[in-house]
Amino acid sequence: MVELKPGARFQSTVCKTQVIVVKGDGEAELTCGGTAMVAAGTGEITGEPAPDAAEGTLLGKRYSNPEDTVELLATKGGSGSIAIDGAALSVAEAKTLPASD
Repeated sequence: MVELKPGARFQSTVCKTQVIVVKGDGEAELTCGGTAMVAAGTGEITGEPAPDAAEGTLLGKRYSNPEDTVELLATKGGSGSIAIDGAALSVAEAKTLPASD
């Protein structure tokens, strides 16, 4: 379990993925490649992502859960997929801005 709060940084232990929390609050089981993520700078890459969690993470993309209560920004891409409490996160859709004319 990790404490999710805006600005917190985490890294995968099975690929090069690193994320920063944009939106979120409280404790959650944050995983990448099927294994728990750790605070950035505290772990080493050991092993490979699990086959069912190896869709990859794209650099610069925002990932959110279906309820839109958690949002992560990928600061380094990797081969593992991000999940929270066992539910895979998806790339967040861009929000439509109102017309300015």
